[in-house]
Amino acid sequence: MPLYQARELAKKQGFDLVEVAPTAVPPVCRLMDYGKFKYQQARKEREAKKTQRLSLLREVRLRPKIGDHDFDAKARAAKRFLEGGDKVKLTIMFRGRENAHPELGLRLLEKMSDSLKEIATVEKQPIKEGARLHVILAPQQSALKTKIKEEVKQEENAKT
Repeated sequence: MPLYQARELAKKQGFDLVEVAPTAVPPVCRLMDYGKFKYQQARKEREAKKTQRLSLLREVRLRPKIGDHDFDAKARAAKRFLEGGDKVKLTIMFRGRENAHPELGLRLLEKMSDSLKEIATVEKQPIKEGARLHVILAPQQSALKTKIKEEVKQEENAKT
């Protein structure tokens, strides 16, 4: 229908004429209450933000000659970061003659990724950059979803 007829029809019914698909030929318009539509869109966005998690890249630094207890402490820290939804960058720092034995660092990274394999996947394979060796771990989606569901249940229980 012509534009002037659509405007008159919208005015008579008390609605707004909103262009839905401007690239279509001819352009598609809809009769609706625009204020109500914007409110519903904002509500949907707020709901989506509640379930959305901001993912940061956290770094855990290790040395090739790290002790068992220190390794376990670093593994617990990495696990906490992954459970929080963040990615973890494991970095092995080499000094002096340690640079001649990168295989020690690779074994250490493999040991750490094996200890975290239930909650993390290797996103980026080990890379040697200068005197450092890096690997990036990302949280598994299944573990992250269960964590988010638990948080939502706790919030609901706190409200009641």
